[in-house]
Amino acid sequence: MSDLRDLYQEVILDHTKHPRNFGALEHPTHRASGRNPLCGDQLVLTLDVLGGRVRDARFAGKGCAISTASASLLTEAVKGHTTGEAHELFQRFHRAVTTPTGEEPDVSGLGKLAALAGVREFPVRVKCASLAWHTLEAALAGASEPVTTE
Repeated sequence: MSDLRDLYQEVILDHTKHPRNFGALEHPTHRASGRNPLCGDQLVLTLDVLGGRVRDARFAGKGCAISTASASLLTEAVKGHTTGEAHELFQRFHRAVTTPTGEEPDVSGLGKLAALAGVREFPVRVKCASLAWHTLEAALAGASEPVTTE
């Protein structure tokens, strides 16, 4: 279990230090902003969706290590998938990070996103990990108001 935890920490550190898909799309079809007032995380998620499929995803902003890693992993995870699949991934991810301590989270189908399941042991950090995901849901729904974790 220690080796797996070390691997997960490596994934989080890598995506924090070298975030993938950082920056804004020039002509997004979907856009939403989100913030976590408790931690100070702020991000803007831009998407290029065509025919119900996410062709590209980018994020910009500033945040803690968990927030940045989560946004980076999210952009990699949703590219090429349908908006329905992205929504299902949000549901699976959210269940994993909110599974009560003492219970084993279901991380099947999450791939590298499973690295963030450990935040469930730190309830304040769940908001950091889920900010990008709630922002994704808002962008896909066409919400005009910023998403907040409070």
